[in-house]
Amino acid sequence: MKVGIFLALYNDQPLEKTLEYVSSIGYQAVEISAWKGSNHIDIEKIINGGASEYRRVIEKYNLIISALSNHLEGQLILGPHDPSTDEWFKGTPEEKSRYGIERLKKTIEAAAALEVPVVNSFTGVPEWGKWYGYPPGNQKVWESYLDLFKEKWLPILDYAKDHGIKIAFETHPQELNYNLDTARTLLKVADNHKALGFNYDPSHLVWQQMDPVQFIYELNERIYHVHAKDVEVVKHSASRTGVLITGPWNQIARAVRFRTIGWGDVPWRKVITALLEIGYNYVLSVEHEDPCFSRKSGVEQAIAYLKPLVNVEPPEVKPWW
Repeated sequence: MKVGIFLALYNDQPLEKTLEYVSSIGYQAVEISAWKGSNHIDIEKIINGGASEYRRVIEKYNLIISALSNHLEGQLILGPHDPSTDEWFKGTPEEKSRYGIERLKKTIEAAAALEVPVVNSFTGVPEWGKWYGYPPGNQKVWESYLDLFKEKWLPILDYAKDHGIKIAFETHPQELNYNLDTARTLLKVADNHKALGFNYDPSHLVWQQMDPVQFIYELNERIYHVHAKDVEVVKHSASRTGVLITGPWNQIARAVRFRTIGWGDVPWRKVITALLEIGYNYVLSVEHEDPCFSRKSGVEQAIAYLKPLVNVEPPEVKPWW
């Protein structure tokens, strides 16, 4: 297994400067944000002949690209299409959805040109609050979103399959797949499409009081990429507000806050052991969003914590199932 890092964190820095730094402290892979506004890649240039030169820049620092990520424009495919997403693209709901589909297809093309096997994304959802069964009509509304997912996303999944690319949806609040059951439902709705899998991020599962290892065991071969991000339930704050909190994610005493690897509640040894059990031997991509530590402190602590845990030789046996 390799330890990588999601470079959206360094969007304010030039690509080569960032690559030089993360490589120097031990990272082996980079996950590149591919939405418009990313300073690290222009997918239009990649699909119009720039792939070879871009790969040379990455390889110059002994790195690989673990995934192209387009969470923001993927979100636009189903929504929300209200003013909350105007920052990414301003238009009617139909225009936003059409733009998201176009950009996801171009991200798939860029990944294929770069020989990157995975595109990470969100499913999007018109109104996530409909997951809650009150008013009772919410249940039918939520089920209609699954039909919309099939209509909008199946052609994109087919497009990905045709290009040899897998789509890894992050299981996350504000998405159709926000827990284990809804992730399994997504597979069912898509008729177990082979291009459909998951970008596993245990922080979003632990936040919801889920066992992050259970997700690995049940979805095993559908885990196409992994985010390494920790999370902490701050008990003195959560006792007042609960875990369904609002407000900026970078509040220091937020009831639920993301943490640098090893400083939160994710049982990393159990998670990595489970990943080894299912045969996952790809990348753990660090996503630093800790409000208590600086960027430098967070990414350096993360690699120091993870490197010894992945520097193991798994047994040469088939997974238990």
